[in-house]
Amino acid sequence: MDDRHLPYHLLDETGLARMLFFPRPDPVPPPPGAEDLDFQVEGASLGGRLYLHDPALPTILYFHGNGEVASDHDDIAPFYHDAGANLLVCEFRGYGRSTGRPSFAALIADCAPVVEQFHRLLDARGCATLRYVMGRSMGANCALEIAANHADGFAGFIIESGAGNIRRLALRAGLDPADASVQALIDGHEAKLRRIALPALIIHGQHDELVPLPYAAELFNLLPPGSAEVVVIPGAGHNDILWVGHAEYFAAIEAFLVQSGAARG
Repeated sequence: MDDRHLPYHLLDETGLARMLFFPRPDPVPPPPGAEDLDFQVEGASLGGRLYLHDPALPTILYFHGNGEVASDHDDIAPFYHDAGANLLVCEFRGYGRSTGRPSFAALIADCAPVVEQFHRLLDARGCATLRYVMGRSMGANCALEIAANHADGFAGFIIESGAGNIRRLALRAGLDPADASVQALIDGHEAKLRRIALPALIIHGQHDELVPLPYAAELFNLLPPGSAEVVVIPGAGHNDILWVGHAEYFAAIEAFLVQSGAARG
């Protein structure tokens, strides 16, 4: 099976989306210096918010976690600026200003048009060509899809509090891994991760209660040897990682941007 067109819809057909996604609308206008954007995808419009601090800096295309929206990052974006990056947060279907209904298949399918519009938008603004993709928790699925199948124009990717094990998700959905179509999805997904060529930074809380630390180890082992660095934030859980390990978190991002950017030349 072509791992660029995997049957992620199998997960949605079980009703898993009702357990996975918790969308909330959010009409909060952008703060000074930020700009709201719209990404057009098939059958929906995704909200985005660009925090452009300096066009000469690299820009991170960021996919948030479940239950989160773009405006949640209004107070966080300055920390990315301090670490040497602009931030563009893209919302899922049904979240924030986005239309449509979330599903796992749509989460993956929407990545391609978002990436195309992201690069076009930054090019039009004269932004630096050094660009990254980052996914937190649920958003890790987007970052991994982009790193595998839409990596052109990106210098690396960051996963925070995320996982890459589709087998566990299939079991949660009640799918039988012995079924040929389900096994094909699992095998194809793992093959997709193994062929990622971009350098990776994985940040994870030591005491993550929603995505336990061993999940980060599983993802690390699925990525090509030597391509990923793991930073574990001591004492941090899933939703307090940014504050418990603030210094370590952004120091790791800053170092990754510098090292991968230098390697990119």
